[in-house]
Amino acid sequence: MAYVVTENCILCKYQDCVDVCPVDCFHAGPNMLVIDPEECIDCSLCEPECPAEAIVSEDDLTPDMAHFAPLNVQLAARWPVITASGEPPADADQWKDIRNKLEHLKMDEKAA
Repeated sequence: MAYVVTENCILCKYQDCVDVCPVDCFHAGPNMLVIDPEECIDCSLCEPECPAEAIVSEDDLTPDMAHFAPLNVQLAARWPVITASGEPPADADQWKDIRNKLEHLKMDEKAA
């Protein structure tokens, strides 16, 4: 089972997880990261590194988060691999504890 990036990452896009990943399974979109489950080795190193608590084991996904597993697969196929952390958005801390952010997900650079 792989790990899954969930809704808490949207608009936060902290990248602490990227530095600890031994297999470079993170992919970066405009305002969120995702994990490629084919690359993830289930090492769990990324989960405690996420300040937004956005990374969850696929085994621990709640029913209301289950749709993030296929979304990670879909977006990992579209977005580039990220191998080094960068700066999160300037307002990441303001978004960190806000829930129900799926409507803000940008699938590509042109998305509003």
